[in-house]
Amino acid sequence: QVQLVESGGGMVQAGGSLRLSCAASGLTFSAYAMGWFRQAPGKERDFVAVINWDGGSTEYTDSVKGRFTISRDNAKNMVYLQMNSLKPEDTAVYSCAADKTPNPPPHYYPDSDPFGHGMDYWGKGARVTVSS
Repeated sequence: QVQLVESGGGMVQAGGSLRLSCAASGLTFSAYAMGWFRQAPGKERDFVAVINWDGGSTEYTDSVKGRFTISRDNAKNMVYLQMNSLKPEDTAVYSCAADKTPNPPPHYYPDSDPFGHGMDYWGKGARVTVSS
């Protein structure tokens, strides 16, 4: 069966960096778009970033643009989220997700589906805590 397993979460001070990784198995990884979503305490899950099947197209929520970078390695079935200049408001559980649509329409996740209902598979999440 499909498995998405996140790693790399932890605690960091404001201004620091973390890199999240997501290992995928049980699917033809290169045929899927991949995304990262986060759920802060007491809030709904929300879109962070998405990357298309070959890494040629990426989108981000406005609050992380210029600080976060999503990337993928199709040879290793991995997707990453490099997070720099972290802020306390970035504290959340971060989950990776897979979309059977290899090229989601532009702005679909940031504007039309920020909760990720279009994603087909989800990981269990990795906790990121940013202290001030």
